[in-house]
Amino acid sequence: MPRSIEREITIAAAPEVVYEVISSPEHLREWWPDDVDLEPVPGATGSVSFRRDDGDKVEPITVVEAEPPRRFVFRWGYRGEVATAENSLLVTFDLVPADGGTLLRFAETGYDEAAKPDEMLQDHTSGWDYFLPRIAPYADRLAHRP
Repeated sequence: MPRSIEREITIAAAPEVVYEVISSPEHLREWWPDDVDLEPVPGATGSVSFRRDDGDKVEPITVVEAEPPRRFVFRWGYRGEVATAENSLLVTFDLVPADGGTLLRFAETGYDEAAKPDEMLQDHTSGWDYFLPRIAPYADRLAHRP
């Protein structure tokens, strides 16, 4: 069985709002990394940073797909200049209109292809379980602010 992380979240905001929340640096900072340097266009490279007690953790990131307001995909968790299927994890956000809001389908794959250790899968599972639930309330506030 392939190792991956998959989640679905229902969000009371339109896909256009949710897309901005998952792809725009100003909004990403509100629910995921402490800092992000990224242009949300295919082929763009940048980084996400997390402040930790033992020093900042900076991860490179490469945008694979950017199809507003339906899909945003990036690779991360690699060393070196270029992200490939053999050295990185693939994060996919699919947005589906649902009941006046959005069904967000999230997946992080590539643990097997990139030979990532089980410890990384466990760390990322707990990380995404913390960060992903922060999307809905933030998107809801954005969608309903005056």
